[in-house]
Amino acid sequence: MTAPAPAPGGFEEPELHQILNHACQAAQLDPSNARLLRGHTNAVVLLPDAHVVVKIARRGTPFATVQRTTAFVRWLMDRGFPTGPLYPGLEQPLLVDGHPVTIWAYLPQPDRPVSAAQIAKPLLTLHNLPAPPMDLPQHDNIRAIRRSIDAISSLPPASLRLLSDRVDRLEAELDAVQFALPTGVLQGDPQHRNALHYGDEAVLIDWDTVAYGHPEWDLVTIEVHCRRFGHGLDHYKGFAAAYGFDVTALPGYPTLRDLRELRMITTNARKTHHTPESVHEVQRRVEGLYQEDHDLRWHIL
Repeated sequence: MTAPAPAPGGFEEPELHQILNHACQAAQLDPSNARLLRGHTNAVVLLPDAHVVVKIARRGTPFATVQRTTAFVRWLMDRGFPTGPLYPGLEQPLLVDGHPVTIWAYLPQPDRPVSAAQIAKPLLTLHNLPAPPMDLPQHDNIRAIRRSIDAISSLPPASLRLLSDRVDRLEAELDAVQFALPTGVLQGDPQHRNALHYGDEAVLIDWDTVAYGHPEWDLVTIEVHCRRFGHGLDHYKGFAAAYGFDVTALPGYPTLRDLRELRMITTNARKTHHTPESVHEVQRRVEGLYQEDHDLRWHIL
């Protein structure tokens, strides 16, 4: 298996091969010429000959959580919503060697990322969908950040104190934020790598963080990605114009921005024991918090 991604989802290479082979055997797919696409959180593997993508969750990922995700995606597909499609004719997820595994139809992509403006249309549609027929969690950045801080083992005590003090302060500020948009279904992590080209349109993918909450959380995620990863202000302005709402004009935007960035930093810090090569980038981002540098360019992990 060739591996352009920096790490195979925290798996040892022989283990990843074994899980992939067992999953392909269960789904009657050919694992020949498998290629690792992404490996920071889950292992995402392309089977080019079968035109499918296999997503292998880390051991310990609750099977019921992945079941909820696949049920939600099937509901989206039944409604004609623009989502990356599950591979047809197969009961999913699979449980393979203790790992939830999902299989998706492969959508070939051009050599350019989806623009933020293209993401606006499906995201607006998502935020206005009726409640789906399955229970979704409430979007809770504070809880997610505290859980990640408790699991971080790669940062010094001073950095952990900074992160803890920061979430305490932001939690107090959040109580005063007045959201402008009605609650609805959130993608949870909308960004350029969680969307794909489909003709002239874009489809959303990666529904692991789907939840109920205020759409402003999805919108500020787009803004953070445009600003932190080098897409630029014009890229974000195109998104805001296409969506019809500019989250940066909200009085509580600084609090939402800082919480979203803190969640991104602490989530990546928690995962460094699987991806030790990412420690330096996490430390750069933490140092940026010390300096209150809101324009520090982040590198993709």
